[in-house]
Amino acid sequence: MDRGVSIIQATIAPAADGWRLDRALADAVPTLSRERLKVLINGGQVQREGVLVRDPAKRAAAGEVFAVAVPAPTPAHNEAQDIPLVVAFEDDHLIVIDKPAGLVVHPAAGNLDGTLVNALLHHCGGSLSGIGGVARPGIVHRIDKDTSGLMVAAKTDRAHEGLAKQFAAHTIDRRYKAIVGGRPMPPEGKVDAPLARSPQNRKKVAIVQGGKRAVTHYRTEQRLREAALVECRLETGRTHQVRVHMASIGHALLGDPVYGRTKQAHKRVLDELSFRRQALHAARLGFVHPITSVALSFDSAMPTDMQELFSQLDV
Repeated sequence: MDRGVSIIQATIAPAADGWRLDRALADAVPTLSRERLKVLINGGQVQREGVLVRDPAKRAAAGEVFAVAVPAPTPAHNEAQDIPLVVAFEDDHLIVIDKPAGLVVHPAAGNLDGTLVNALLHHCGGSLSGIGGVARPGIVHRIDKDTSGLMVAAKTDRAHEGLAKQFAAHTIDRRYKAIVGGRPMPPEGKVDAPLARSPQNRKKVAIVQGGKRAVTHYRTEQRLREAALVECRLETGRTHQVRVHMASIGHALLGDPVYGRTKQAHKRVLDELSFRRQALHAARLGFVHPITSVALSFDSAMPTDMQELFSQLDV
């Protein structure tokens, strides 16, 4: 084994029999994305019984065992920045943050600093999992810039791997509070519709046949003036899932600049409050601690701006 390279043994699951190798390995190793595995395969980092496999499109067979060589992540050059954080929980393995709306999770084009990653690097003194790579140390999942609420970051690779497996298995308890236009009928239900990048606009997510399965369970908590406060429980966790699913049943989130169309009944209230984001808050996060095996659950109250919007629309 080369120094700085870790070897992951990946066994192809029965359900992945006949899949493309990159897809089957992504199923077997949830800490690595399919795109990352494709790069590793093309780069000669994957072997089966000591023989290099260089074709990501090769069909995998159930029970096959592959050795995936993962180079150590390049040292992150993100700057540690003293950005205030609301910490819901922290130990030597992970940290749960109550993220404010407006804070980007990780650096990307247009947001090279001032992100949650920069804040975590300062707060944790550089102690973050390296599995996320250069731009995303410690990041196991994310929530949109203009969505507030709870998310977890990993300090160690072992914690990162354990959390990633729970996300992949859809065993994480993730519940959002959303203020939507109109009153859903029936007042509770399930949206099961696959999501992918919109063929018409790559910056948007849409319901696309052949996309990734996405399931949202919704329940009306309180009827408001031509609106409703809804709890959305995620069975899966896809990009923009709640926003797209609720819009698809005619109840887009108030303030959503991408998927919503503001009704005249709400425009005045949104303008008076200067509410300029989707009314969405990650209110509950529950998971099994990947090291101690203790079940943890955290709740976060709606932030002030959503509380004000709720009060203005209360009937």
